[in-house]
Amino acid sequence: MKPGDELPPLTITVTRTLIVAGAVASRDYQDVHHDAELAREKGAPDIFMNILTTNGLVGRYITDHFGPRAVLRKVAIRLGAPNHPGDTMVLTGTVTEVDGDTAQVRVVGANGLGHHVTGTVTVEVPR
Repeated sequence: MKPGDELPPLTITVTRTLIVAGAVASRDYQDVHHDAELAREKGAPDIFMNILTTNGLVGRYITDHFGPRAVLRKVAIRLGAPNHPGDTMVLTGTVTEVDGDTAQVRVVGANGLGHHVTGTVTVEVPR
């Protein structure tokens, strides 16, 4: 791995089940993540993905690429456009720094509205 290397994209179909299951698994019981009617009452067009699910998907993206020995040392993300049921999010990544066995990867997850998530992941890949 070297700076400038691009990871292959990962396409994720955003389903109602993915959103609800991710919220429940992360113990996030906010109604906007599972109740479409209440989400609409609060101004959203439908339920939307929580940050913990997004964080998990970003981690999966990195470890899928770097393999089972990869260790996530830092994940720093920021949310933008929401992920709603029926959206497709495409994760892309670019290695920005390498220091020995450790790399920093710039990650972007985009959907039809724009960037859902942006951030950096520091990953160690022991040799």
